Amino acid sequence: MSLRQGQRVEVYRKSEDESWEPYMDGLLGQHGIVTDPDSSKNDPEDLVEVSLDEKGTYRLPQDCLRIISPV
Repeated sequence: MSLRQGQRVEVYRKSEDESWEPYMDGLLGQHGIVTDPDSSKNDPEDLVEVSLDEKGTYRLPQDCLRIISPV
């Protein structure tokens, strides 16, 4: 999946990535905006910075995100 800055995404499932932390379970179902997609590499293994509505900004694995609105 190719993420771009400004896209609306949802944290729709628990990640299989080793960087997934137990506190992130509380972010499931949250919506936000991609603020740093790391577009220089766009490696599916890299974390993506997402500003979640009313929750703050997190670096999340890409496999837990799905696009809900394109830019």
